[in-house]
Amino acid sequence: MTVGDEAARPRPRFGEYASEEEQRSRIRQPEVTDLLSTGGAPDEAPAATPVMAAPTPKPAGGANRLATILLLAVGAANVLFSVIGYLDLASSIERTLELMGVPGEFTNIAAAQTWGAVSAAVMVGGFVLTAVLAWRRLRAGRSSWWIPLVGAVVTYVIVSVCLSVPLLGDPAFTAYVTSLS
Repeated sequence: MTVGDEAARPRPRFGEYASEEEQRSRIRQPEVTDLLSTGGAPDEAPAATPVMAAPTPKPAGGANRLATILLLAVGAANVLFSVIGYLDLASSIERTLELMGVPGEFTNIAAAQTWGAVSAAVMVGGFVLTAVLAWRRLRAGRSSWWIPLVGAVVTYVIVSVCLSVPLLGDPAFTAYVTSLS
């Protein structure tokens, strides 16, 4: 072959000399592959949207995992000890009022039993929800250290509201608070 023969010959198109199997393995657009196998040109193929791979999340480091597990362990211990006190809320409030120097006796025992059980349920439910959300993010390789912190704050706000109901309903406590004003 001479140099002049190569110039007269048209340049091959992409995949023209490849077998159909080679074309299919290299082309990720099936409509273009089918068009090439029938003898059509790729320019005649319908415009296909490019297939983009989903971005893989950057796996969270070992410090994230350690912090998350440590915070969940501290939270579990806190829930255990708090629930014990909430289930006997009337005596816990009585001891607290004595330490504060509040005169009188805590008498809103029925409300304390009800709201103590509600507080215990909220505490356990909040911890379980927090642990599930943190575990899911850990498994997905995403940052999760902040979930136990946010879960604790949200749970404690709700528990504080529950605990304030029997306190504010007690005549001795309300008399003490109004006397301070």
